[in-house]
Amino acid sequence: MTTDLQGTSIIGYTRSQGTGSPSQATNPASGEKLATEFFAPTHDEVDRAIELAAAAFLEYSALSGGERAEFLRKIAEEIDGVVEDIVERGPLETGLPEPRMRGETARTTGQLRLFADLVEEGSWVDARIERGQPDREPLPKPDLRSMRRPLGPVAVFCASNFPLAFSVAGGDTAAALAAGCPVLVKAHHSHPGIAEIVGQAVVRAAKATNMPEGVFSLLYGSGRDIGMALVKDPVVQAVGFTGSRSGGLALMEAAANRPQPIPVYAEMSSVNPVVLLPEAVDSRGEEIAEGLFASLTLGAGQFCTNPGLVFLPEGHGDAFIEKLKERIETAPSAVMLNAGICQAFKDATSDFSDTPGVETVAHSFTKQVDHRAVPVVFSVKVRRFLEDADLHGEMFGPGTLIVRGSLEEIEATIPELEGQLTATVHGTEAELAANRGILGALERRAGRVIVNGFPTGVEVCHSMVHGGPFPSTSDGRSTSVGTMAIERFCRPVSWQGFPQDLLPAELRDDNPLGISRMVDGKRV
Repeated sequence: MTTDLQGTSIIGYTRSQGTGSPSQATNPASGEKLATEFFAPTHDEVDRAIELAAAAFLEYSALSGGERAEFLRKIAEEIDGVVEDIVERGPLETGLPEPRMRGETARTTGQLRLFADLVEEGSWVDARIERGQPDREPLPKPDLRSMRRPLGPVAVFCASNFPLAFSVAGGDTAAALAAGCPVLVKAHHSHPGIAEIVGQAVVRAAKATNMPEGVFSLLYGSGRDIGMALVKDPVVQAVGFTGSRSGGLALMEAAANRPQPIPVYAEMSSVNPVVLLPEAVDSRGEEIAEGLFASLTLGAGQFCTNPGLVFLPEGHGDAFIEKLKERIETAPSAVMLNAGICQAFKDATSDFSDTPGVETVAHSFTKQVDHRAVPVVFSVKVRRFLEDADLHGEMFGPGTLIVRGSLEEIEATIPELEGQLTATVHGTEAELAANRGILGALERRAGRVIVNGFPTGVEVCHSMVHGGPFPSTSDGRSTSVGTMAIERFCRPVSWQGFPQDLLPAELRDDNPLGISRMVDGKRV
């Protein structure tokens, strides 16, 4: 591996002294500790990172979209240059295979470049101009102009299940940097080596493009200590988090209890319901079962869009059940991201199997061993499902619950579900038209509704919404994937009566950037 792992935090352009208690990554496939020790920064070093971010914000927020775009593209280029290091270290820390590491690296650099294109083009700021009318009666109309401006330094918490795309230089970081916000990243304890490889790449990019020191820092240590210190510090103006519900709620509480509360954009939990309509499941049940199995077991089921709940009408889907059972029973075990996640999945499936009224439809005959999980499918009647709120919860891993009932019961149950990231319907064109009530109910419970597909696979593009009503996310008006994610880290500002030379370039009459704007109520 070409990258030298030092095991210390990155504080702007310097490294921490590493005087705290060390920790080590664990190979989830074997349970063995990996060699490099990683040290948490001191409280003074955390304070220094925050001070640097505060100072950097003044300069970085004033840069042009083109200058930020250059930085983002350079980060992508630097990450591309260490992909072999990522591929070497990644499987050791996560148990994820080489193709997954390469694919996720490409997704990470792709979204950095997508945000670079966005800010370079410039229209994302939503510039609006209302020219003054001093002669208007009975009162003059002032000259008003508005656009989005960056919030300030952002704390980003790395996710366990996406060591690249939702971590050091992942979607939250890319969106915050694109918006003009310095980023303070809290590394995840499960993959500290990958974090350092990518963190060093970001710093090289920052130096190469003459970014102010403090535009990026990477901090090791516990979430309760280092993470909470970031969230509570008055310099930090927003938080990006992907992880457990308990972790997200703790951050939300801390942020709300500050003298100046700040937004926490937390993605926390989702069971991503799938509704199978009668004609579709009867005519292509085996095909749907194959797709569901692939979606359920992808990445050992450790995706936030894992289909953990399936609604199946009574009296339908025999071929679907048989094919799904066949695939589940012969499925191999899979390494999970860490021992804690693996044990949580086993505990959840044990609780489901012990719940009265819940039947085990199928489970893999592969022997369960430490660090590995096997897929399992349960079934329950819709009325029993409604009686027990615990059955609505997430099994984070390759497990799903089939809920059987009439179409009327299924439609009535959907509003009782918690907020979801995704919801899926399989149906013929005629069935979909006849069941608009189900489609509407799912839309009200989820951020993305899918027809005749599967929820895993989140396209990074302008129209993607990866968010949803609470508790799938802390703020259902936002997305953590796609270019709309930038809106989380900015706020609208209006300028009234300003001379032209004091206005941002985006709001001047001559439109020097050539961006699309709204002028006197018309988009031009």
